[in-house]
Amino acid sequence: MKKFLILLTVVFFCCTVNAQQDDSTTVGRKKVAVVLSGGGAKGMAHIGVLKVLEKAGIPVDIITGTSMGSIIGGLYSIGYNASALDSMVRVQDWSYVITDKEDLRHQSLSDRKKQNTYAFTTGLTIGKKDMNAGGFIKGKNLAELFQQLCTGYTDSLDFTLDLLIPFACVATNIIDNSEVVFHSGRLPQAMRASMAIPAAFSPVRISDMVLVDGGLKNNYPADIAREMGADIIIGVTVQGAPKVADDISNTMSILSQIIDVNCKNKYDENLAITDLHLQVDTKGYGSASFSQAAIDTLIRRGEELAMRHWDDIIALKQRIGIDETFRPTIYHPLRPQVMTEKHRVTSYTFENMTPQDEKFLRQKFHLNNTDSIDASLEQELTTSMRVDLFYQTAECRLMPDGNDMRVILLAGNRKTAQFHAGFRYDTEEYAAVQLGLDIPLKTNMPINTDITLRLGKRLMAKGELTAHPRSFTRPTISYAFHRNDVDIYMEGERSYNILYNQFQGKLVPINFDLKHFNLQFGLRWDFMHYRNKLGSETSKQVTLKNEHFLSYRAQLNYNSEDNWYFPTHGARFNAEYAYVTNDLAKLSVRDENGNRIGKKTGMSEVSADWRMSFPLGSRLTLQPMLFGRMLFGTIIPPVLGNAIGGDWFGHYIEQQMPFAGIGNIEYVGHHYVAAQLQAQQRIGNSNYVLLRVAGAQQADHLKEIIDHRTLLGVQAAYYYNTMFGPIGATLGYSNRTKEPYFYLNIGYEF
Repeated sequence: MKKFLILLTVVFFCCTVNAQQDDSTTVGRKKVAVVLSGGGAKGMAHIGVLKVLEKAGIPVDIITGTSMGSIIGGLYSIGYNASALDSMVRVQDWSYVITDKEDLRHQSLSDRKKQNTYAFTTGLTIGKKDMNAGGFIKGKNLAELFQQLCTGYTDSLDFTLDLLIPFACVATNIIDNSEVVFHSGRLPQAMRASMAIPAAFSPVRISDMVLVDGGLKNNYPADIAREMGADIIIGVTVQGAPKVADDISNTMSILSQIIDVNCKNKYDENLAITDLHLQVDTKGYGSASFSQAAIDTLIRRGEELAMRHWDDIIALKQRIGIDETFRPTIYHPLRPQVMTEKHRVTSYTFENMTPQDEKFLRQKFHLNNTDSIDASLEQELTTSMRVDLFYQTAECRLMPDGNDMRVILLAGNRKTAQFHAGFRYDTEEYAAVQLGLDIPLKTNMPINTDITLRLGKRLMAKGELTAHPRSFTRPTISYAFHRNDVDIYMEGERSYNILYNQFQGKLVPINFDLKHFNLQFGLRWDFMHYRNKLGSETSKQVTLKNEHFLSYRAQLNYNSEDNWYFPTHGARFNAEYAYVTNDLAKLSVRDENGNRIGKKTGMSEVSADWRMSFPLGSRLTLQPMLFGRMLFGTIIPPVLGNAIGGDWFGHYIEQQMPFAGIGNIEYVGHHYVAAQLQAQQRIGNSNYVLLRVAGAQQADHLKEIIDHRTLLGVQAAYYYNTMFGPIGATLGYSNRTKEPYFYLNIGYEF
């Protein structure tokens, strides 16, 4: 009896572990395959169908897919049920995932600022072939996401034997135009190859194959499911109605039609062997419809379509060989926790990296003292490898080592340079272009050269050299040339125009650059070469002579805001102190003709701005802000005086402070303090309405600051936040200008 109980216990354990397989081997039960087509974002509808199949108790013994169908199917095969998939796709930031942007939330403030300045960034590798080229998007963020979601399944596997549900997906080898079926390999790589839309995403290279989207050869791989032993096939497709001549009117529609026509390969034959075909209506949505509203609608449409076929699904159970009450016992673990769970680490291995780079990563992330890893740390490691160490690609693989994980940090070719491009237009200076080039030097200590060129009404050329001796210190030396063409207004009327060149050199030996915090101490040299001044009679009171300044500077920046332009929570604080001289000690005194007649104590500059964001619900945010700039000293050089106007700090000239209702630059007193309250209302996903009121006091002498008239301003703005920067318009009014102003902005601010 005792032996019988032991045997019964062992049998019960085996049945529990292999419950899915036991369901498929029930006497008389047929094997069921689910086949999911490609379709980009439209493939989100697959999740809705899977929800209903689970609700109906349909067992899934085999799953195949192409493109988005391979992603949904691949994740389903390793334990993400329909509810888990629903949660996973909704929490993703798809505007980040389907681009090559870096996740700089955990990087330095300077890196985050750069990302919110340039619309386009790409790595350049000169002298070596870039094996990740071939598409507008290299897909590194998608590959990284797949790597994280497939934790525990990232090694080379047999997709039939090693996954919870046997799985296969399809790619196209463009070398010989052949169909490639993945029954084994690295699951994240197989999914990435299957969805590599030509020209949009770079192909995946495996051995001598160059793989792109499998939809070009087999967009609905029901035949693969049949070859894997499926008796019953349930298929889901998301393709829209065929295009007619009137639908093809531009380049994108032509390209889309070429892809759609090629995706018809084997389509009719595969439909013919399908037992239940569910064609989801995706009208109004395209392959790139990754907004939250689109995802919600597409999943709902898939679910609603499957529910309309409920009777057909239930009737199918009889053909499978199970009754209506049958429910497959699915012991898959729900897997969304892979994005937050920690894995114990047995060791870190560094591949294709120099000893100096390994040391840098170990120091920055304290890896010698870190005994666990999660998805957040994975992403921080790969981002640092690309941003700090300039590797073209970076991968963090978690390899099972007993119950723990062995971490492999794998680097690709080192980039020769990183190229940035930004474009903007506004109604003040019209079009402007800014180009950047980051070049790493081949030294033991990471050193980066940053070259920037700005073309427009304000011309700028800058070279900067930054060293990374430790994880957070970045000593910097830079030299810049500015050609400024500035219109100066007085109470709304254009008073004069100044055209001058500014040469500026900086030495910042202390530069602590952290996630939310930047502290700098350094020395700066400026030379002002005035080329022209045109204006009214009152402007002649301002005498400008070529001059240079030497200043000691301390600057503190803090920024924990969740969005650079439209934050909903967090805070921003900037403060700076500068002691300005001509000779490191004093400032020159000039007579009314601009001639030097003596020296006085240097000028002290104290400036600060502080903003907080308070969310009131999910869409409305209140943002109070305090800011000001105080100038102390016997001599205040006119070129360094306080200036207000516009929407941003330091946009046209360095000391510029924004003020609601004033669009152009106006000089104010040497002591200036202001308060502003902004209400930010989000409409939809990317539309914002901003209402702003501001008040300020200003005077040339601090003791008189409350005696002057209070400056008041209001403005309303609408912005649409795009991947190329905010696009919007502002209408404002102030009691200083006493007239409305209109401002149009397109692109990131620089």
